[in-house]
Amino acid sequence: MSEPGKPWDEGGPERLYTVSRGRAPQEPRHRPVELVSLIVARAEPEPGTAPEAAAVLRMCQFPLSVAEISAYLVLPVSTVTVLLAGLLREDRVEVRAPVPAAVLPDPELLQAVMHGLQNL
Repeated sequence: MSEPGKPWDEGGPERLYTVSRGRAPQEPRHRPVELVSLIVARAEPEPGTAPEAAAVLRMCQFPLSVAEISAYLVLPVSTVTVLLAGLLREDRVEVRAPVPAAVLPDPELLQAVMHGLQNL
C-alpha cells in the first residue's frame, strides 16, 4: 500500500489491483477474450461506473481490439481482460471475432486465368 504523503504511482500495483478490484483473469464461460478480439459497447456508462469501465464503454462505440483498449487506457492486457470480463458478465459489451484475413485464391487458378486472358 502507498505510504501517506507519497504520490500515487499510475503504473504501480496498487492501481492495477484497484482497477481489477482484486480479481484475477479467469477462464471465460462465453467466447474467450483474446488480444485481437473486437469489443463493442452495448450500453452507455451509468453514474457510479468505474472510470476505466466508463472509458471502455465510451471508446467502444465502434469495434476496438483488446490490444487497442489496453494501449488507450495505458493498462496491461491482463487488467483490461479482467475489466472486460466484468463488463461482459453485465452484458454491457459484446465480443466479436476478429475480421479474418482475406483468403487468397489458389496461385495455380490465378495463373490459369491470366493465361486464358492472354489467349483472348
